[in-house]
Amino acid sequence: MTNLDTLAPGSRARLVSLGGERAFRCRLMELGLLPGTILRVVRRVDVGGVLELEVRGCRLTVRRGEARLLLVEPN
Repeated sequence: MTNLDTLAPGSRARLVSLGGERAFRCRLMELGLLPGTILRVVRRVDVGGVLELEVRGCRLTVRRGEARLLLVEPN
């Protein structure tokens, strides 16, 4: 297992667990990031330090610091 922020663009992974504060975890779950969900890193944007993800056919962005709180298993 590894943190989401270490994956390269184009990589697919299965979300294992969410870390961080409760409000943060709830917000991510509302967006579809639930344990067991398959996601793909679309790209890294160095300006602003964000990752663009594809989750369940939708795209969303997370900050790199937030991505460090998500444990994934490469798929």
